[in-house]
Amino acid sequence: MISSRRQFLRLAAGAVALPAVARGAWAQAYPSRPVRIIVGLAAGGATDIVARLMGQWLSERLGQQFVVENRPGANGNIATEAVVNASADGYTLLAVSPGAAINGALYDKLSFDFLRDVAPVAGILRVPNVMAVSLPLPVKTVPEFIAYAKANPNKINMASAGIGSSNHLSGELFKLMSGAPMTHVPYRGAAPALTDLIGGQVQVIFSAVPSTVEYIKAGKVRALAVTSTSRAEALPDLPTVAEFVPGYEASNWWGIGAPKSTPAAIVDKLNREINAAFADPKMKARLSELGGAGLAGPPAGFEKLIADETEKWGRVIRTANIKAN
Repeated sequence: MISSRRQFLRLAAGAVALPAVARGAWAQAYPSRPVRIIVGLAAGGATDIVARLMGQWLSERLGQQFVVENRPGANGNIATEAVVNASADGYTLLAVSPGAAINGALYDKLSFDFLRDVAPVAGILRVPNVMAVSLPLPVKTVPEFIAYAKANPNKINMASAGIGSSNHLSGELFKLMSGAPMTHVPYRGAAPALTDLIGGQVQVIFSAVPSTVEYIKAGKVRALAVTSTSRAEALPDLPTVAEFVPGYEASNWWGIGAPKSTPAAIVDKLNREINAAFADPKMKARLSELGGAGLAGPPAGFEKLIADETEKWGRVIRTANIKAN
């Protein structure tokens, strides 16, 4: 009787352990085929650049191709919806950008809740925007810009990559905190917005350092400040907006997400491999060239960043009464 009971307990224990062993073996074998990283913005932008850089790193580390697929539209919502509805097996990933924290407040009806339906895998990079003005604008500092805007309330057009973009909300936050009046002019991406800034059709933009730094160095636009709380390594001589508008901060940030039910063992494996990039001299140099700071850490750390940014930009959207259309 006792022997039979012991045999039963051993069998039961083995049955409980089998799923864990299977999950571990699955994660160990992952990936066994190419992986898609879906980018919700156009090719050539900062989100695309970061996704391709990390995709190449993961391909080399894990022996399978990590292929970037661009599905632009609705400030990243089309891509996010595709990932939310994909199989939770680690073979469809999302390039996460600030839209993840913005769209819930910006759009009235979404088929998903980002924090509920997407599993944060790892942060990659956090990069400040740079406040840049057209050369004809007669200002060289943030205080001069604020004074000029207040004295000429109908003369400042603020370009952005689109309604609800990081550029747009960085400018709206500046308006709220500085009292400087500006008229928002949305474009279909940062590139045409910067083209019109150079041409003088618009007067100011708050765009990501990677998108803007070459124009600044070429003398095609005038940089006034960066939007982070500390000065940017890529533009060390520029002050921060916060030096003149206390408490101001805005930035772009990127990472990787997956469908919510993706096995934890796969999420952890991807997290480890992405974090390993920050210890590699060549990858550190490439990320540094983009002008930001690495976001190494566990999935929970990236999830907290998204949650904090969701609360922050939700307040700005509601206060400024910003609508998607």
